[in-house]
Amino acid sequence: MGSLAAVERPHAVMIPYPAQGHITPMLKLAKLLHTRGFHITFVNTEFNHRRLLRSQPQGAVGGLLGLPAFRFAAIADGLPPSDRDATQDTVALSYSTMTTCLPRLKELIIKLNEEARTSGGALPPVTCVVADGTMCFALVAARELGLRCATFWAPSACGFMGYCYYKGLVERGLFPLKGIHACLSPGLIIFLV
Repeated sequence: MGSLAAVERPHAVMIPYPAQGHITPMLKLAKLLHTRGFHITFVNTEFNHRRLLRSQPQGAVGGLLGLPAFRFAAIADGLPPSDRDATQDTVALSYSTMTTCLPRLKELIIKLNEEARTSGGALPPVTCVVADGTMCFALVAARELGLRCATFWAPSACGFMGYCYYKGLVERGLFPLKGIHACLSPGLIIFLV
């Protein structure tokens, strides 16, 4: 009975963009799916995975969260090692994940499926990928491996609409607002009236 339940259980590989504002809501979704019967593999970059491990109490039993059928995995983000407490360069991180993470995620999914084949039914094979809306390579990996996929958008609905309409607002001359001077510095825009 136990092995049959594992085989029938859906297995979602979840991969957020490697920033707190994306990891936290994706982790909440992962927990919800877990309560609905999903086996979860939550994929962080190695940088964020090390930070997560450091945040756990010493001697924590059963790994992070301590939930059965909920595991964490890590893939390299393609960036050189940096200060363990620093925030990574967002532009470099975005470019690196776009250009280096596809083969690493595919290797992880193939490894998970191999573990499922040899686990005697204790681990279900991967059935779907849930990717952050900015992690397009994960959708490519799912498609290439014949898996179902879905995207998860972490920002608010208002932020999403801003992204959707920004180009049109610029094209119509409505943004940036007339009479406002923008002071630009690396990665920061400050509007002055």
